[in-house]
Amino acid sequence: MAQAAPSAAPVKDRPLEYGQANGRRHPLVALAMVLPFALALAVLFGGVEAVVTQVSSVAGAIGW
Repeated sequence: MAQAAPSAAPVKDRPLEYGQANGRRHPLVALAMVLPFALALAVLFGGVEAVVTQVSSVAGAIGW
């Protein structure tokens, strides 16, 4: 009978974790990087009022 191949993945085939040199960031770090820019654009182009209006509408729809 033939022997089965080893089931353990070699070290090079294991998935990389956050923080390793693979070019990926933790999602919260990415959020912290983009949030100030998004807020600046919202203030610059008047998007804050639109967001407040939408939040108010959603709050009314769910009964708050």
